[in-house]
Amino acid sequence: MPYFIYKMNAGPTALIKHLEKIEEHNEYKTAKDRVREIRATQAANDTATYKVIFAPNALAAEEQLMEHREAPIMREWEK
Repeated sequence: MPYFIYKMNAGPTALIKHLEKIEEHNEYKTAKDRVREIRATQAANDTATYKVIFAPNALAAEEQLMEHREAPIMREWEK
């Protein structure tokens, strides 16, 4: 399965995100290095988030990125 690099921008609500597929790689290391390179050259006023995701195809990757995830529960000792 390939690794996809996506550019994510905030949408009109917290549940909606604008996704743009940037690249696709067969190895995690090359995808990780490439996304780090993209983040390093990102402009200061650019609010986009770049993510690497492992999925069988682009549609599955976008579905995973659009999923609403609950915030983790903070335990007393983690504060």
